Amino acid sequence: MFLAWKEIKFSKTRFALIIGIVLLVSYLVSFLTGLAYGLSQEYRMAIDKWDADSIVLTSESNQNLNMSMIDPSEQSNISADETARIGVASNIVRPEGSEDSDVNIDVSLFGIDPTEFLTPNIIEGELFSAENEVVADITLKEEEGIEIGDVLQLSGQDRTVEVSGFTDNARYSVAPVLYADIQTYQQIRFDSDESIEDFPVNAIVVRDSQSLDSLNIGNDELEAYPINDFISSLPGYNAQVLTFGLMIGFLVVIAALVVGIFIYVLTLQKTSMLGVMKAQGISTSYIAKSVLAQTFLLAVIGVMAGFGLTILTGAFLPAAVPYQNNYLFLVATSAALIIFALLGAIFSVRTVAKIDPLEAIE
Repeated sequence: MFLAWKEIKFSKTRFALIIGIVLLVSYLVSFLTGLAYGLSQEYRMAIDKWDADSIVLTSESNQNLNMSMIDPSEQSNISADETARIGVASNIVRPEGSEDSDVNIDVSLFGIDPTEFLTPNIIEGELFSAENEVVADITLKEEEGIEIGDVLQLSGQDRTVEVSGFTDNARYSVAPVLYADIQTYQQIRFDSDESIEDFPVNAIVVRDSQSLDSLNIGNDELEAYPINDFISSLPGYNAQVLTFGLMIGFLVVIAALVVGIFIYVLTLQKTSMLGVMKAQGISTSYIAKSVLAQTFLLAVIGVMAGFGLTILTGAFLPAAVPYQNNYLFLVATSAALIIFALLGAIFSVRTVAKIDPLEAIE
């Protein structure tokens, strides 16, 4: 380690360039990890907020929540610790009186029973207490300037809803969620003012301490799915996770190869010096350890600098950017960069082992 550090201090410019490359690659990998995690969370935030074990849908819905239609009376036939009805509808809203198409906002409407466990936590304002009142995700305030008491016009209908409060971490398939009572949801979804008993809900969410196999649904046309399987079936979710995962994996391998190649070239340039060291009796193993230690120092400094730059960037990004730091993922990718860089340096160690002191001195 002493020899490795002394050489880094002596050739500052050369090694600063290597550290700079590691920093940039580490920053790119960490930033993409944050974007990938943030985007995946925006698909599933509202579902994670349920803290549920499974979800009951119609068998023919192919785990598509919008295609499932269940009679509300089926809720009583499910033998579980807790159950909750939910209706889902996609819509476009804009502040009432606004004719500008730029202020149209894609939202997901969740119809829930406020007495059941799907009721969101309120961080500002209050829970809806009447028809046509909604609780909105806080990003509508942060990104669109929506305030409590604002009236939102629904696209394609003469209906409006009033924002009574805000909750956090409530996005479904990227769109912010509006929570309303089931009556309001059904009036909006079916564009009708008929009573609540006349229309179905999309699903029944289940919390239960038993295994899924022991859950009794009471209807052959319904099927219960583990909540994680349901999340995986969300349109676009798996494709997005796999795409970013492969991209990040390739970047880690490429970064390791780049660092390994730089160390290898530096080792070749020092062949004569290493030959002199061998002739003086310094063992090959000591020199090899110094090469690995040098690679380790360069990788750690570059990766940690990239890690810090990523955290700093995340603090200044606007709310509209789907970015979230998952420190477990960041630590894992940082460790992977360091480990792969060390593996790449093994080629340099092989070069050191093959150096003939007499040939190197000549």
